[in-house]
Amino acid sequence: MAAGAPRIFVSHLSGVAVFDPAGDQVGRVRDLVVMLRVGQRPPRLLGLVVELATRRRIFLPMTRVTAIQAGQVITTGVLNVRRFEQRPTERLVFGELLDRRVTLTETGEEVTVLDLSVHQLPARREWEIDRVFVRKGRKGSAFRRAKGEALTVEWTAVTGFSLEEQGQGAESLLATFEQLRPADLANVLHHLSPKRRAEVAAALDDDRLADVLEELPEDDQIEILGKLKQERAADVLEAMDPDDAADLLGELPTDEQERLLSLMQPGDAADMRRLMSYEDRTAGGLMTTEPIVLRPDATVADALARVRNRDLSPALAAQVYVCRPPDETPTGKYLGTVHFQRLLREPPPTLVSSIVDSDLQPLDPDANLPAIAGFFATYDMVAAPVVDEAGSLLGAVTVDDVLDHMLPEDWRETEFHLDEEEVATDGS
Repeated sequence: MAAGAPRIFVSHLSGVAVFDPAGDQVGRVRDLVVMLRVGQRPPRLLGLVVELATRRRIFLPMTRVTAIQAGQVITTGVLNVRRFEQRPTERLVFGELLDRRVTLTETGEEVTVLDLSVHQLPARREWEIDRVFVRKGRKGSAFRRAKGEALTVEWTAVTGFSLEEQGQGAESLLATFEQLRPADLANVLHHLSPKRRAEVAAALDDDRLADVLEELPEDDQIEILGKLKQERAADVLEAMDPDDAADLLGELPTDEQERLLSLMQPGDAADMRRLMSYEDRTAGGLMTTEPIVLRPDATVADALARVRNRDLSPALAAQVYVCRPPDETPTGKYLGTVHFQRLLREPPPTLVSSIVDSDLQPLDPDANLPAIAGFFATYDMVAAPVVDEAGSLLGAVTVDDVLDHMLPEDWRETEFHLDEEEVATDGS
């Protein structure tokens, strides 16, 4: 960036693509690393935390940033691909500085940090934070933004960044990452400190937190759930996919399981208990109890309306299951499956019972993981029905759950390792 270029607010850098000189994208900005300095000197911007396509997070020094322009960061051609590890003297801007309560030096009034701006020093390849965008008034919450005058002040006009933050909010951090997919937000949470992770989790709404928990490593799931009030923990478990919630419950002590189950809706608790009764790595243990179930007299139009539900995963929306009443699992007699592509080829008034695929054998709830994987590979399926001896549909196994259990247990934490510490991003 040329000397004299305008300041950049850090919220505008969240998720920005990072390119090498040839124009190839190498990753995205996930945070900024600064070093606080003594006295009133503004913090020095040391570099960027960049997430590669492999989800490995690396440190990109500002000395290797040649330009920040038009929503993109341009780097020199060589990156150090060692995993980023925060040092004691470093602070993460998104993870630790946003949402802090600091004090205006002139008036002694407490304000909340909403954003920070950085600029490049003239005639040097050094960057620093120069201004702070704050809001006066009381703290907001995850559901209500605080009201009050917003203003931009010089870094020297506030104090409190060097103190350990107690009860730090998460409003601005969540706004910064609101467009992230659950898996990417889970990756952000995984790299925060336990204290900050708990604060952000507490600020997420139940559905968003449920989606994120499903993407986190087991240890993080247990840690976050343990820091929620029990009533809220039960609500979040109810919002999770039943199979994922049952897996998480199964990792808790028995007395904790029972307390949480007692706080759930009876129907949800019954689903949890049923799923937990099956052995791990079997169809019964992997299945979700909430597939799309239709009665024989439902039409193609009815089926397509159910498939359009945006809360369904692509795998669950790929087919519907036709059963006699009752139409909640465990259902009446299972009649067959209708695939999404078949629904698209039939007139809307067509009854689903007239187009079911009844030739494909469903999975037994005790089928083991190799048998399930073989079923998916043989028939090119993304979801499969699980039916008991009485012919009732118990649920459906989706291909993502099969992959979750076939990969190493720590696959969410395992990063792609390269043989060389230094690589050229141009492929050389």
